[in-house]
Amino acid sequence: MEKSRTVYICQQCGKESLKWLGHCPNCQTWNSFLEQVVVETGSRSRPVTSATQPAELSQVATETTERFSVPIDEFNRVLGGGIVPGSLILIGGEPGIGKSTLLLQASALVAKLRGRVVYVSGEETPNQIKIRAKRLGIDGNGLYLLAETDIDTILNHVESLQPSLLIIDSIQTTHVQEDDGIPGSITQVRQSAQRLMGWAKSSGVPVFITGHVTKEGAIAGPRVLEHIVDVVLYLEGEQFSAYRLLRCVKNRFGSTNEIGVFEMKGEGLVEVENPSLAFLSQRQNEAVGSVVVPVIEGSRPLLVEIQALTNTTGFGMPRRTANGVDFNRLLMITAVLTRRLGLKLGNQDIMVNVTGGLQVGEPAADLGIALAIASSFRDASVDHGLAVVGEIGLSGELRAVPQLDRRVAEAARLGFKRILVPKAGGKISPVPKDIELLAFSSLREAVERGLEK
Repeated sequence: MEKSRTVYICQQCGKESLKWLGHCPNCQTWNSFLEQVVVETGSRSRPVTSATQPAELSQVATETTERFSVPIDEFNRVLGGGIVPGSLILIGGEPGIGKSTLLLQASALVAKLRGRVVYVSGEETPNQIKIRAKRLGIDGNGLYLLAETDIDTILNHVESLQPSLLIIDSIQTTHVQEDDGIPGSITQVRQSAQRLMGWAKSSGVPVFITGHVTKEGAIAGPRVLEHIVDVVLYLEGEQFSAYRLLRCVKNRFGSTNEIGVFEMKGEGLVEVENPSLAFLSQRQNEAVGSVVVPVIEGSRPLLVEIQALTNTTGFGMPRRTANGVDFNRLLMITAVLTRRLGLKLGNQDIMVNVTGGLQVGEPAADLGIALAIASSFRDASVDHGLAVVGEIGLSGELRAVPQLDRRVAEAARLGFKRILVPKAGGKISPVPKDIELLAFSSLREAVERGLEK
């Protein structure tokens, strides 16, 4: 017997409630509950098949799955070396950031190398996609376009074509006929993603889906989509910057926190082969409040420029602004500079910025932030050939950072002559040629040395 009941479902995280709630206790979102009628069927015994039989782990046969790569090195890096057959990959990002452009470029390259690719769009007509492809210099051989939103219809067309790759742009526009929810609702997104996941696993064809993001920058329905898919990628970038960062936050087949760097040009997204050089290309010589810090993004060392500006506040409460660094980390570093070094920052507005739109979250950038603030406060420039790295403790000591040798090697490759490091970081062997390591154990010593003329 079928029974129906009315529930309220959060459109952000999928939490169900028997009554309407103004504030979701699970994801802390306001006004996200919508009414939904759920049809329940009576429990029915199901015959046990061989596929549902338990198997001992030691007796499970392993199958080697060969990845296939896309001729875009930055794309392959983020995916962990290439695309795994049968995987479901989600790409999220703000509107206009370049998700569709990147997938259209990748689709055309895969079509040339491996055969047919189906690009399904619920937001654009084939004519609109053709105009964009012409601008990107894509001829479209082997690339099939489909303007459809019904999942069953999409899969019927795809099965007849037997493609090597399927693109769904976007998952919020698709729907399943059996569900009464509107396209984009939490139930429709979940049902559509599960249908695509089942088809990808059974056919062995990888599927890319794009997802819209919320005002907070998270993929709409994150706890629903991110648990279903195999890989989650975010395409990020500043509004007025040409650089785009493709960041991996979940990967069942490789490492996470990898990033790929692209530049938006007239011919589409072009990969940046030397990101460190690109991020430092506009740095001025002997600039006040500017410090270069070697950071690690996934498996890649990058050199980024951290800028700071201090100014006497015109109000009673000084402001702290953090762009690209953790705000609480900035407050801690400011307190250590005030308490341990005697810098009178209590009446100073402090602004810290990471150029290029990067987000630096590791503690290894602490010393760079502190030196940039001290440089601006004392109006003393930092040596143009100096790079700094180190974590700061509350007592003003410098703590070791991981992978110091790789950071030093990247700084040496770009022509830096001196690198300020924690004394507790251990020995680097071999030290790159023409590199002078300045090792200190306290923040006071490091700041005084870093600001020497």
